[in-house]
Amino acid sequence: MMPLKTLFVTAALFIAFVQMGCSQEKAITYGNNAAAGKYYDVRGIKLYTETYGSGKPLLFIHGNGGSMGSFANNIPYFAKKYKVIAVDSRAHGKSVDMADSLSFEQMADDFAGLLDVMHIDSAYVIGWSDGGINALELAMRHPKKVIKLASTGANLWPDSTGLIPQYWKEEQKQFEKNKNIVLRSAKDKNDWKIFLLDWLQPNIKLAELKKIQCPSLIIGGDHDLIPVPHTVQIYQGISKAYLWIVPNSGHGTLVEHKDEFNKIVDDFFQQPFNKR
Repeated sequence: MMPLKTLFVTAALFIAFVQMGCSQEKAITYGNNAAAGKYYDVRGIKLYTETYGSGKPLLFIHGNGGSMGSFANNIPYFAKKYKVIAVDSRAHGKSVDMADSLSFEQMADDFAGLLDVMHIDSAYVIGWSDGGINALELAMRHPKKVIKLASTGANLWPDSTGLIPQYWKEEQKQFEKNKNIVLRSAKDKNDWKIFLLDWLQPNIKLAELKKIQCPSLIIGGDHDLIPVPHTVQIYQGISKAYLWIVPNSGHGTLVEHKDEFNKIVDDFFQQPFNKR
């Protein structure tokens, strides 16, 4: 069972992007690099991380059903001036979680706990899709942990206003088709758990965004799975925020427009916030 957010970017295309990025950067396979990898005991599980570069810490948080390998086109750029911390989220990649449920709040607390055990007071954060939601949750729940954040492809609630109607209908079909299936393997149970994460969550009220005090760059594609008006709502709810709607882009802004994405996000991190 594949999480539905992967249905709109074919597996072959996505893998091609990742492989291309890896081959251009000394064949590093992000997410499977023993030289950079380490497990940390965080809140009852072992979170798998890989660290690259030096400088101010920058945490990368991937999307539903993904892993840190999703950032193969971004890590090499940012590792030139930051200490990049790539992490497999709970129940994803090499970060195994045998519990039967999952929440964005739980995952945000994981990332705060990870920074603690790494003895990092605060970090820049880049989050994509579910990782973008996690970036927002981290800034709301642990504001002192986030210096600045860039969130792309995030939604606040799981309905046809927070997701494009076509995608929402596909999620409904997936839920109805599989809700009564008896799951036996650990993989099927985990896949269903992370599907339910997006089916039932997040449930963030607009007013809660006021808790985010750090400068934030809110990003979405003009053909994203997240409706542009919803992305605008997120931007409007954060007091110190910029908005970037990427032209000719779907959900994978940081893959489809990797060079522009890397530069604009880096500039945002480096320059003082100046709300116009």
